[in-house]
Amino acid sequence: MAVGVLISEADVEKKISQMAEEISKEYAGKTVHIIGVLKGSVFFMCELAKRLTIPVTMDFMSVSSYGDGTKSSGVVKLVKDLDESIEGRDVILVEDIMDSGRTLSYLVRILKERKPASFKVITLLDKPDRRVVEIEPDMTGFVIPDRFVVGYGLDCAQKYRNLPYIGVIEE
Repeated sequence: MAVGVLISEADVEKKISQMAEEISKEYAGKTVHIIGVLKGSVFFMCELAKRLTIPVTMDFMSVSSYGDGTKSSGVVKLVKDLDESIEGRDVILVEDIMDSGRTLSYLVRILKERKPASFKVITLLDKPDRRVVEIEPDMTGFVIPDRFVVGYGLDCAQKYRNLPYIGVIEE
């Protein structure tokens, strides 16, 4: 199985810097609480956090929408919840990729119920052609075609997460 480059390392880094600059301006004078969705968002979240010029706190959640098979069951299950309350905090949910929208829709609903002062969703990659739930991120790095992508946290059977670029699996 070969991996081709869809978005170069330089382009990914440039986009994350731009996103961090925009967030730092918008939240100037505040502390932003970023929440990463495990495992895929870790690379993006860490690179974003390093570039923010405002105070940052972090937490993680893990969800699953897969049963024993490789096809999504459509049912989202919370595997790891937050360690701290988000009530009254400025929260940004950080996703690696947004496709069907099921997982994100579930997370947005449960997190907004926890009464954050503000709440935004950002994603490095957006695949709008796969959307089955009406939801859009507040900030997107790249809109991509409906291809199977890996790298920068995204995996294929737990492999390729460590690629420093966004790649596509080529048969």
